[in-house]
Amino acid sequence: MTEQQWNDLLAILRGKVRPTMPAFIIDCPWLPNWYGVNILDYFQSDDVWFEANKKAIETFPECAFLPGFWSEFGMCTEPSAFGCKCQFPENEFPFAEKMIQSEEQVDALSQPNTTVDGLLPFMLNRLKRNRSRIEAMGHQIRFSVSRGPLNIASFLMGTTEFLMLLGTDPERTHRLLKTINAFLIDWHERQRAAVDSIDGMLVLDDIVGFVSEADFMEFAFPYLKELFAAPVSVKLFHNDADCRQSVRHYPDLGINLYNPGVHMTLNELHEATGHRLAILGSMPPRDVLAAGTPDEVGKAARGMLAECKDKARLVPSCAGGMPPGVSTANLRAFIAALH
Repeated sequence: MTEQQWNDLLAILRGKVRPTMPAFIIDCPWLPNWYGVNILDYFQSDDVWFEANKKAIETFPECAFLPGFWSEFGMCTEPSAFGCKCQFPENEFPFAEKMIQSEEQVDALSQPNTTVDGLLPFMLNRLKRNRSRIEAMGHQIRFSVSRGPLNIASFLMGTTEFLMLLGTDPERTHRLLKTINAFLIDWHERQRAAVDSIDGMLVLDDIVGFVSEADFMEFAFPYLKELFAAPVSVKLFHNDADCRQSVRHYPDLGINLYNPGVHMTLNELHEATGHRLAILGSMPPRDVLAAGTPDEVGKAARGMLAECKDKARLVPSCAGGMPPGVSTANLRAFIAALH
């Protein structure tokens, strides 16, 4: 992000009305194929990764892209540190195979070393190696990034298996989540220590949307609150699964910017959270931003703005991250509609 974009974002989080600034979470589901390369090349090559992000910034200078030059290996980044077998097809999303085959194996799970384990050193080294190139463009690395504790647990043992454990063995579930969360706290600290321009964090956890309010308060709230206690200015949470059972609690976690799905309108989100956090959203990503015509995207963007009562706490975007297949024309139509 540029210094101006960062300052505008901070103003929005304080509830100050600023010129409308669109922002999008972009990563491997959209960026490589939009740029014209396969996903494996995007992960493997520093130059391809840098030039793809640079192209997006230069094509859409009005947009803030979050977290900005995201160094990632898809969903494999954090599970790899625990020892998951990771698959990297040439032009499909990578996938981490579960490593916990029985509930008893949870007891033997150890906290990874964030300096050496899995893909973490490669992710962080990419940022350090390319920092000078990023800053030469007038941008800075502002966010540490990770998946959330429930999301990582679902990769380590499978989503169904994790949710069954949550329902049948609370003690063991807490043991698992404590280990994961201690790792995540250390991982975000490691990123901040390596890149001193970081003053924000992005945590992504869709599994939060799979559980009841009671289970959220027991198995998600305490760990996310601990994680979001980090000393940074922007605390961005992504959960584009159903948030109706938990969203009113998000401000109490310390979150000040939320990227939702399509389950609630902007007005419903602001009302549910007492206007205490900004919303990064919330155009339907697949059915409108990706599948619509430019005219349909423009109409939807204008309607989204017109219907939103609390524009001071709005960062116009799509619900969730940028989906595959969004065209340059559609994204330009979105931007134009805001002005």
